[in-house]
Amino acid sequence: MRTPSDAREQRPTTALLLAAGMGSRLAPLTDETAKCLVGVSGITILERLLRILGDHGFTRLVVVLGHESDSIQDYLGDRSGDIEISYVKSSCYRTTNNIYSLWLARKMIDEPVLLIESDLVFNGSLLKGMLKPDRVAVSRQLPWMNGTTVTFGGKSGVRAFCLGEMSRPDATHYKTVNIYSFSRATWHAICARLDSYIAAKRTGDYYESVFAEMIADGSLTLEPVLFDADSWYEIDTLEDLAAAEVMFPRYSESMKCEANQAASGVAG
Repeated sequence: MRTPSDAREQRPTTALLLAAGMGSRLAPLTDETAKCLVGVSGITILERLLRILGDHGFTRLVVVLGHESDSIQDYLGDRSGDIEISYVKSSCYRTTNNIYSLWLARKMIDEPVLLIESDLVFNGSLLKGMLKPDRVAVSRQLPWMNGTTVTFGGKSGVRAFCLGEMSRPDATHYKTVNIYSFSRATWHAICARLDSYIAAKRTGDYYESVFAEMIADGSLTLEPVLFDADSWYEIDTLEDLAAAEVMFPRYSESMKCEANQAASGVAG
């Protein structure tokens, strides 16, 4: 039986940020800057994320770089508050997908980890539910959402990852928010499966293909954490950016409130 100390050891304090993509659908804003450095209501996506991670006690951030890598590294440096920052660069980000970025980080991390994409804005208090191992953030679907969904299987948590035509816009499918929490053992198992995909030259796949396969064969178990659909946004296009700025209009007030909520949750 897992003891309280075991649970604390499994709590992630390392975050892995995938930020290698070109963000071409957000052009011209991303022609000469990284997507995560685009501003939402006066603050960059990356700065918002850093503050949320700091509010929840994270002490290490690993960033996978590609497009405009120098600009991200110059922006972050090697530390932000209590968070130590390290990097791994993808030399072939133009021709690979996020599975390759995830695989590149395999030797950088040997601990529980929070995986997060670099194009998300969300209410920081939502992250509290992700501070346990083997969780996936999900949301009920709204019309703007697309991409991978999951279905649930009673007490077993996530029953299936649904990619492409398998994903359906109905109430039985929940959208993945692209935030995951993995225990050390789960991360090692994922890395082993990633090795097999990369060896087979499947660098154009999404990492969700690996998760789907592992859920199906029983080698991965994930518990869903429900994110309020009106409290997060994935920014891929200019239209997404405009919608996110409506959702998060006043940075200073909203972040202060979120920080207080997060601090209260961590202290509790």
